[in-house]
Amino acid sequence: MKRRTLDILFSSGGLLFAVLFVVVGLVLQNQADFAKDTVAQQLGAEKIYFTPAANLNGEDKGPGGDCLVKYGTGDEAARQLLTGAQAECYANHYIEFHIGEMVKAAGYEGATYASLGNVVRGELPAAVEAAQKAVDDAKAAGQPTADLEAALKAAQDKLTAVSGLRNTLFQGETLRGMLLTTYGFSIFGERVGQVAVLCFVAAGILLVLSIAGFIHAFRTPKDEVALGA
Repeated sequence: MKRRTLDILFSSGGLLFAVLFVVVGLVLQNQADFAKDTVAQQLGAEKIYFTPAANLNGEDKGPGGDCLVKYGTGDEAARQLLTGAQAECYANHYIEFHIGEMVKAAGYEGATYASLGNVVRGELPAAVEAAQKAVDDAKAAGQPTADLEAALKAAQDKLTAVSGLRNTLFQGETLRGMLLTTYGFSIFGERVGQVAVLCFVAAGILLVLSIAGFIHAFRTPKDEVALGA
């Protein structure tokens, strides 16, 4: 085979692959832009704002919590939650912190919406029922019931408080989960954008090599043989 023919074949193939990489890169970049725009639109609609850095009360003390200071600096427009990275920061360092503080103050450190289910449906109702039975038995026996009724009210109040805490945990954990899902979607978009850049780089390299191949082909004597005698 003549060397010129071989150069033209390889250069044409490289040019076709360059075009293919450009097309794939454009498609991937379009998807990356879609993910970025969707995240910004959805988060913007929620109107979530970071607490001003000066007003933080321990939320930023844990590992990684300094992001709350970073995103909480500036005016209200600068503090609005609009990106996946901001969603991850708010979910893992603000919401999680306050959830932890609430359950700790209630005496259920480390509890979640799910783990408090047995407490609200079993343990505390059983305590209320036992207290009510003690009051009823005392009344039937003609005994004083003031202390027993106080204990019953305390048990009922605790059930009400823990039920309210569980509902608050449900809301907080749901919002946290939604924000982290959005964060994951944004990371997916970023990775797709990075692959798109690689496609454009590969297309550029192939284009340069193809041009060099065509130049070499037309500088090569027509009768020069590359393969075979």
